[in-house]
Amino acid sequence: MLNNKKALLRTWLWSTLAVLVTWGALGAAASAAEPARTRFDHWQTGFALTGAHAQVQCETCHAGGRFKNTPRQCAQCHTPGSRIAQTTKPAKHVQTTESCDVCHRNAAVWGGARYSHASVAPGTCTTCHNGSTAPGKPNNHIMTTASCDTCHRTGAWTPTGFNHANVAPGTCATCHNGTKATGKPNNHVVTTASCDTCHRTSAWLPARFDHVNVAPGTCATCHNGTKATGKPNNHITTSASCDSCHRTTAWLPATFSHSGVAPGTCATCHNGTSAPGKPNNHSVTSLACDSCHTTTTWSPARYGHSGVALGSCATCHNTTFATGKPNGHVATTASCDTCHRTSAWIPATYSHTGATAGICSTCHGVTATGKPLGHFVTTRQCDACHNTTAWKPVTTYSHLSPGYKAHSGLVCSSCHTTNNEVIPWKFATYKPDCAGCHANRYPQNSGDRHLKTQPSTYYTIAELQNCAGSCHLYSSTGTLVRSRSGQHSTRGW
Repeated sequence: MLNNKKALLRTWLWSTLAVLVTWGALGAAASAAEPARTRFDHWQTGFALTGAHAQVQCETCHAGGRFKNTPRQCAQCHTPGSRIAQTTKPAKHVQTTESCDVCHRNAAVWGGARYSHASVAPGTCTTCHNGSTAPGKPNNHIMTTASCDTCHRTGAWTPTGFNHANVAPGTCATCHNGTKATGKPNNHVVTTASCDTCHRTSAWLPARFDHVNVAPGTCATCHNGTKATGKPNNHITTSASCDSCHRTTAWLPATFSHSGVAPGTCATCHNGTSAPGKPNNHSVTSLACDSCHTTTTWSPARYGHSGVALGSCATCHNTTFATGKPNGHVATTASCDTCHRTSAWIPATYSHTGATAGICSTCHGVTATGKPLGHFVTTRQCDACHNTTAWKPVTTYSHLSPGYKAHSGLVCSSCHTTNNEVIPWKFATYKPDCAGCHANRYPQNSGDRHLKTQPSTYYTIAELQNCAGSCHLYSSTGTLVRSRSGQHSTRGW
């Protein structure tokens, strides 16, 4: 009996303690419900509470205290008739079966949704972009019935490209009025001409302005650096009108009138900044530009060589600073002024002192004057006839051929009929004897071989071809009987 009472008492104590613990737990849970919720890191579940999700009560999603198998996909909650029906697509939402998160980035940034137009049929833009479902044309949009994607891209709404092919000339301002499309900027040139008078539809800049009706001297009205390009910072200091130097068809090159410019002041402008200065290969000099150059033309220039040290020509005449030796110049290490003058480059005087005889053609005909066209044809060197101090007169011609014998007194053309030193043999059979040229002038019966007491026999041309005694009378034994030397004459042939 005692044991039963003890058992009942122990049961009652444990039951009472359980009730008290339960009440305490419930009270503690009730009083600390919100702090516990905020302390819980929902990210650990794999579903971060962001945006509107961070503001709702837990029971909104975890209905009935159910924490497991809570929906994670948007449509599982945000769809009419879903398990937990919450905010759904508005009536004007783009018609699509895609999940919310295909376009909307996350619950924290619901706006600024990105819609993929990949599968949108061309020309159907206004199905959504009608101002109700999605933004449509603004009030200041260009008047057109063309589809949006004719000008706009699905990847980015601006810039846009408009096809001006069918736009009537002169109607640019219908759209380009500063409201519907870009109009004239504030610094635009003052003009009533249509925009396509100067601009092209393919590219706004550069523009070409017709200066035909512009009054001379009024350039700065527009070319003031604001409405149109003005003087650059390195422009020559001048109060003259632009068209004094520049042309309306092309800005450069410009022509500057140097009349009135004080001599010696060239470098005031020609300093390499305001106007072209000395090039890098200019001769080293401190003289003013107009000492050598003229204001009408930069080249050729005349340089005064007074004061230039003799033998120093190559300091400038090295093909870098000034003209040097041409490719065909005579090979020499002598200074330029040895042969040339400072007042004139040509003619030049060359000193042949020390030149080796017989080598004239090394220079004459290659790098120096050679034989003129009508020169006597010969292979001899120049100094065979000419002397080095003067080209003319020529020296007496010396015949080197052994065929030339006692022909003194004859003029050259008597033999040299072709202006050639070499004379062809008329009768080559008898060369190099007299008969080689004169065989046709040997008389018949040219001398008896024997005395008259013997039967007459005569010499042949072959026997007489060298004229050496064959015209004299000999005995049958070969003894000279009578000489005919008195009848001998080179001119008598």
